[in-house]
Amino acid sequence: MLGALRHSAAQAAAVLLLGVASTGLNLALPALLAHTLDLLLAHRPAAAWLAACAALTTALVVCDALEGLFSGTTDARAGAWLRRRLLHHVLAAGPRAAGRYDTGDLVSRIVGNAAQAGGAPIALAATGAAVLTPLGALAALAVLDPWTAGAFLLGMPLLALLLRAFVRDTGDCVARYQEHQGEMAGRLVEAVGGARTIAAAGTGRRETARVLAPLPGLSRQGHRMWHVQGRSTAQAAVLVPLLQIAVLTVAGIRLSYGALTVGELLAVSRYATLATGVGQLVGHLNGLVRSRAAARRLAEVLQLPAVRYGRRQLPPGGGALSLRGVTVRHGDRAVLSGLDLTVPGGRTVAVVGRSGAGKTALAALAGRLADPDAGSVTLDGVPLPELDHDALRRAVGYAFERPALLGGTIHGTLALGAYEPGRTEVVAAARAACADPFVRRLPQGYRTPCAAAPLSGGEAQRLGLARAFAHAERLLVLDDATSSLDTVTELSVGRALVRDVRATTRLIVAHRASTAARADLVAWLDAGRVRALAPHAELWRVPEYRALFGAPGDAGDAAESAAGGSADGVPGDGPQVPGDGPGDVPRRGAAS
Repeated sequence: MLGALRHSAAQAAAVLLLGVASTGLNLALPALLAHTLDLLLAHRPAAAWLAACAALTTALVVCDALEGLFSGTTDARAGAWLRRRLLHHVLAAGPRAAGRYDTGDLVSRIVGNAAQAGGAPIALAATGAAVLTPLGALAALAVLDPWTAGAFLLGMPLLALLLRAFVRDTGDCVARYQEHQGEMAGRLVEAVGGARTIAAAGTGRRETARVLAPLPGLSRQGHRMWHVQGRSTAQAAVLVPLLQIAVLTVAGIRLSYGALTVGELLAVSRYATLATGVGQLVGHLNGLVRSRAAARRLAEVLQLPAVRYGRRQLPPGGGALSLRGVTVRHGDRAVLSGLDLTVPGGRTVAVVGRSGAGKTALAALAGRLADPDAGSVTLDGVPLPELDHDALRRAVGYAFERPALLGGTIHGTLALGAYEPGRTEVVAAARAACADPFVRRLPQGYRTPCAAAPLSGGEAQRLGLARAFAHAERLLVLDDATSSLDTVTELSVGRALVRDVRATTRLIVAHRASTAARADLVAWLDAGRVRALAPHAELWRVPEYRALFGAPGDAGDAAESAAGGSADGVPGDGPQVPGDGPGDVPRRGAAS
């Protein structure tokens, strides 16, 4: 809220000044009307005073119109600024932000809560101006007749208690309401993302019930908000008229004694209304409470630490990757535990292991998509946290199982990165990834918008590979990035990795024996450590290693599978990783 206030300080000050001016005009008008009425009752000239009343009313209308204009534009700008700040921080925090919050919840905070929090500067300015109205009206009553002010002061503690209870109760139920909104948005995004699975399983009604499960809680908090507001309105409806009647009763008595004129009685009536006008103040307080609750939800996201980068550049080198004593924890579970691994520059290393062995965690550490809880990761001898952002992102390229097709067009998707390669480089990368033929068949080729390009899972993966090929200069990390490719295409891509890709070092998360066979070395992960680092042909002699790919327990087909091919020359294609078990494992390289 303070950040939004600093950002919109000038506009909030303008709204505050307009609000103060409007308050001043509202306070001046009853006195002016009172004097005009007294002149008319005394049959004295009052044309100039009538004109002054009209001018004051016109000025009041202009101030209110300008205040509404400034309020609307400032709310929109402050909300947009908060959205940009929050989105920038979420992206700067990296995957850890997406890991902590559901996508729908993040969208709810960035879109809805940012708009509500963006209203804080104007709500604060309007509340400040609204507070001046009853205070000024009370002061005017004291000037006109202290007895009328005393009558009003008797009921002031009750008004204060009413406002305090409203702010307390509203703040709690608004915060809970926004939490339920975020939870339901998160479930909705999950359901939309899994629409095919839901349709195939025929669980549409069940999924609808799951998405709407927070609705009763949302309804309870919504009814609670209306209950609080209704209760406050009812209490004010009883208290405010009683205060006004008390003030007018005293004023009538003072009139009978000749202490007040008829015009001054009219002014007292108007000032009593202004002094007890808690409705406007409650409305502004309600907006301020909503803004505060929304700002707290934004602050939770902003507390996530952003990834910090150093200023060092990479020295000349071949892309040697080293992990020393690396530990990664997810909650209470150690995904990687004291892992040591050296990937020699210019080599291809396949990472294999059972599900949950830490393959994806290792891939994330290699290019600093995540930082280890303990240990160090270096590229050509430089610790990754010390590298400049652009230097790291130019050196390391990633391809994932489900690539995000950003960039607007196919060319924009392939060129998306720390720098934008030229068209020649983009086309060469697409050819290496076997994507160029189907891209050219699209209606506008490389200029085709991504939304207008119907792509299969394998075609989307090939575009992700091409993007990585076009950017990686030293290290290329493929995290299950070929899982949707047919074996022939995967073989072509594997050959291009060695022949056509600039990145000299390649780290490949593999689930197929054919992929592991084409690598120079295989890093076998087991229980969060590197169980062995050796060529696939050597590891294939170990029954437990063969079991990773669902191969037979005997080594009868070892030579064929170790070569990554079958009798007809097509690469072997084993199922995904299951098994475990003891065995003698050859070890080679720096691994433990």
